[in-house]
Amino acid sequence: MDQDRCSAAHPEDPTECVGPAVVTVLDSTGAAADGCEHHGARLLASLDSASVYSLPTAPHGAAARVFRAADGIRPFCWVDGPRTKPSQLSHAENRERHHR
Repeated sequence: MDQDRCSAAHPEDPTECVGPAVVTVLDSTGAAADGCEHHGARLLASLDSASVYSLPTAPHGAAARVFRAADGIRPFCWVDGPRTKPSQLSHAENRERHHR
């Protein structure tokens, strides 16, 4: 992994970090990754039953911003291709489909 990227950045995600690590993303097994808001949101969007917490030095509201951003991000958003299954869409897209 690139030394300049946070541990929440997926190896196949080509984007750079946006700021320092400010959140911890926990998956359903308790595995954790610290990340910048950008990669924290992308990781959170890609995991089922994950949660996000601010690091002690994080600016106020970091975890809430990551949580809100993840809502509109598709899982593994750096992967190209058609996305039609609910598991391939963002939470926001799935809510919109359900309310039609």
